[in-house]
Amino acid sequence: MDLALLRTFVTVHRAGSFTRAAALLGLSQPAVTSQIRTLERQVGRPLFLRQPRGVTPTSIGNELAHKAAPHLDALVEIAEVGLDDESAARTLHLAGPPEFTAERALPALSGLSGDDGQAFALRASFGTAEEVLEGLAAGHHDLVISTARPRGSLLTATPLCDEEHVLIADSRWAGRIDSGRLRRKDASALVNLPVVEVHESLPLVTRYWAAVFDARPTASGTVIVPDLRAVLACAVAGAGLAVLPRYLCASALARGDVVALHEPAVPPLRTYVLAVRTGTLAMPHVARAHDLLLGAAAAWC
Repeated sequence: MDLALLRTFVTVHRAGSFTRAAALLGLSQPAVTSQIRTLERQVGRPLFLRQPRGVTPTSIGNELAHKAAPHLDALVEIAEVGLDDESAARTLHLAGPPEFTAERALPALSGLSGDDGQAFALRASFGTAEEVLEGLAAGHHDLVISTARPRGSLLTATPLCDEEHVLIADSRWAGRIDSGRLRRKDASALVNLPVVEVHESLPLVTRYWAAVFDARPTASGTVIVPDLRAVLACAVAGAGLAVLPRYLCASALARGDVVALHEPAVPPLRTYVLAVRTGTLAMPHVARAHDLLLGAAAAWC
């Protein structure tokens, strides 16, 4: 079986589209289509079902990808690094949410550039859970931090840590709240407070309200800014209440810049996972970064 055909097949499988695979491979779409048809003739079975938007692998296609992809990744690794220079620098491509990646993951990966003869270069990018998992499947990233678990057998996920969410505001707003109603889980105590969030849909506030108050928030966002660190800065400045990960606002809480408006017995949690393409943990740079993050996460929980 032609390795070039397998490489095109795995790229299509990861990209979910002949068009996207062609762009990744630097080929024309007809060339990709022709190679997939050739491979299907060799296998004797269809490997993809054509859909209005992209393609979906058949069961045979999924089985072939599961078997072939790790070996093709290993061959690419050998080609990039070379056989005669085992100490040559490798580059780890990491992706994840901007705040967690910047505040937690990147400091933990400082050991990748150590002086033990196993130094690796690092390139980081940010995105939503859907974006980074799609990028991982398409081969753009080696290791992804996500709040969503990938489906299927092509990607493998390992639990990393749980993130506790805290309802905060500055003391001026806290003084206007009926704390007794909050202790009774009555969210109406917060109805007149402005809200600072990362999106108009109020994802963190909505999740907190559902978990703690069994209700939906009635307020709309007063300040919307797409970065949790900016949300914290706005809350410290008195812009309104916010729901933030405890790791991100712990220092502000300790200094008294903001206060926790409510401390439920069971706080809302969000779980992060480390995701890789199946089989790529055999690559030293991916395995080392994976181990460094898991080791650091033991102190985050």
